Amino acid sequence: MRQILLAMGLAGAILLTACGPKAPAEGSDVRSGGASSSPESSSGAGSSGENSSGEADSDAFVFTRENMPRLDGSTSTAPLAQAICAVLLGEDISEVSDLVSFNRTTMSYRNLMDGEADLLLAAEPAPDVLAELEAGNRWLMTPFATDALVFVVNQDNPVDSLTVEQVQKIYTGEITNWSQVGGEDLEIIPFQRNQGAGSQTMFEKLVMDGLELMEPPTTWTANSMEGLLNAVREYDNSAAALGYTVYYYANDMEMAKGLKVLAVDGVSPSAEAIRAGEYPFLNPYFVAIAKAAPADSPTRVLYDWVLGPGGQRLAAIEGYVPVTDVEG
Repeated sequence: MRQILLAMGLAGAILLTACGPKAPAEGSDVRSGGASSSPESSSGAGSSGENSSGEADSDAFVFTRENMPRLDGSTSTAPLAQAICAVLLGEDISEVSDLVSFNRTTMSYRNLMDGEADLLLAAEPAPDVLAELEAGNRWLMTPFATDALVFVVNQDNPVDSLTVEQVQKIYTGEITNWSQVGGEDLEIIPFQRNQGAGSQTMFEKLVMDGLELMEPPTTWTANSMEGLLNAVREYDNSAAALGYTVYYYANDMEMAKGLKVLAVDGVSPSAEAIRAGEYPFLNPYFVAIAKAAPADSPTRVLYDWVLGPGGQRLAAIEGYVPVTDVEG
């Protein structure tokens, strides 16, 4: 199915790559992206590939393996990066894995600042890394999709929903048993991610919001998202564990097998609820490049394409929630 959808994306992308980008305004905020901050206003590689007379633009831009920007970012956006490479290069998804070797959120931003990457698809960085980015005034960071932090339990756990306050009290250590939130008389095992992980940054910012987080035992901390999901699914052959992940993984049938996604304050994290801002724990995914990238460079072309109709449509096909409503 993914190959079929990518083939559909490829058909649209052939025209979408057929024009050059418009440079964003200088001096824009690191998280706004200047003139390209809204995908509707982003021209460049995300436009139709035709001029006002309906003819194909003569200065078409074609991506090749040689000019493809060096990509990096959060591990949760690596599948999107693979799809982008497959679509823009016209290759099978299995043939582009060598072009996508993501280093997780914090390291990817450092790679961008150190000149080891050209374009990121990443979650919001940790506060100290974000401060470095803003201090340099050298980077464009524009939201291209909306992420959500979602909470998961073993599928046999009878609890279907928690309130924001209940989640907070579980992770401060005030609520310790599932019976306190409508479940069975069973100790709650609240898993966390390691420091520096994008999901941990989101969790501390969006959920705890300055509250003192309990210090978990080492065995309750997972160093990968797959490890956390496996731990919640399989902990002690019971439904005692609670954990969190980003929407993309929770929406992946294979990753989410054996798990149940909880509603928060009665709102389930669907794509519609996320785009409408109804779900409480939301954060942007950014596309980031250096401000100094020339207007006709592959990096700037790709940046604009990600923000334009082609990139937004591909993000939706791949299971993300783009900032514009291109689904359906």
